[in-house]
Amino acid sequence: MATPPKDLVLVGGGHAHALVLRQWGRAPMPGVRLTVIDPNPAAPYTGMLPGHIAGHYARDAMMIDLIRLARFAGARLILDRAVGLDLTGRRVLLAGQGAVGFDLASIDIGIGSGLPDVPGAGDHAVAAKPLGSYADRWAAFVARGLPRPRVVVIGGGTGGVELAMASAFRLRQAGCDPCMTVLEQAPSALPGVGRGARAALLSRMEALGVRLKTSVHVTGILPDRVVLTESEVASDFTLTVAGAQPQAWLSATGLITKNGFVTVGPTLQTSDPAVFAAGDCAHLSHAPRPKAGVFAVREAPFLVHNLRAALSGAQMKKYFPQRDYLKLISCGDRIAVADKAGLRLQGRLLWRWKDRIDRSFMAQFASL
Repeated sequence: MATPPKDLVLVGGGHAHALVLRQWGRAPMPGVRLTVIDPNPAAPYTGMLPGHIAGHYARDAMMIDLIRLARFAGARLILDRAVGLDLTGRRVLLAGQGAVGFDLASIDIGIGSGLPDVPGAGDHAVAAKPLGSYADRWAAFVARGLPRPRVVVIGGGTGGVELAMASAFRLRQAGCDPCMTVLEQAPSALPGVGRGARAALLSRMEALGVRLKTSVHVTGILPDRVVLTESEVASDFTLTVAGAQPQAWLSATGLITKNGFVTVGPTLQTSDPAVFAAGDCAHLSHAPRPKAGVFAVREAPFLVHNLRAALSGAQMKKYFPQRDYLKLISCGDRIAVADKAGLRLQGRLLWRWKDRIDRSFMAQFASL
């Protein structure tokens, strides 16, 4: 009797899993049946999101075609949302199609940036992550052509500042005179950014007319304004980029988690050796790092090697992320700021460098 195939199930189409699929298509593993589960037929490359919001890239330019990628990898693609894991029965539970059995599974489902505890956020604000309807709602808002649109970005980290500048640039290009405000709860914005890069980014924000309000606490969001503890800010479009929100079902899986994120060790295995996790949904217990796409990309070679090793009994490799990395932060116009070792570097050359990096990443999937 023939030996039945082993089932490897990738939950989510995040950056790490996209690279795993590409590598798997180049070197498939005999005797393994590969399945990918994602609610959407395409997954966004978040590195190009600010450029899309600014109008530099069409939406298709930043989307990874999961249908084509799955076909290249010889994988089955299930367009559904995972809502749980049955670790005892070795099943991934789905929102609409029952369950999918696995011998080995990996989770790469990203994060959210909504504010579930703020009244009105779900109804009157748009979350930057997951992409969801953000791109569509932003395009519709720009098309309204308001002469003085009021946009509020909640979250003064790198992501919030980058998207605020992208939004300001896009609206100015559309002939509008935007009133842009970034709200940050902490005493200062851009935590974790070096002194030189921070100064450059604050200068670019000022040049684009983006106001920054720090030490504020959002207590509610209404259709036309954001309510703070002691004041209000008028808003026609409210975007939430504050913090990183894990998907709620992860905490109910029985896997060990840290603040809702799945805990993994150096091999990217969770507390259940048959389940791996990568990208923003994972917490690196041995080397905690901020949520950033660069780590998902660099985890991918280790993830694909260790998945093969787990299926074949070979030795696994250990992933240790770098402590610091070069950040190229776009500033609305085709200008970028580099953050590395406290230096202050900015200009169009850096934007072209970032553009080349981003296009090269996407080219991996366009040529399949």
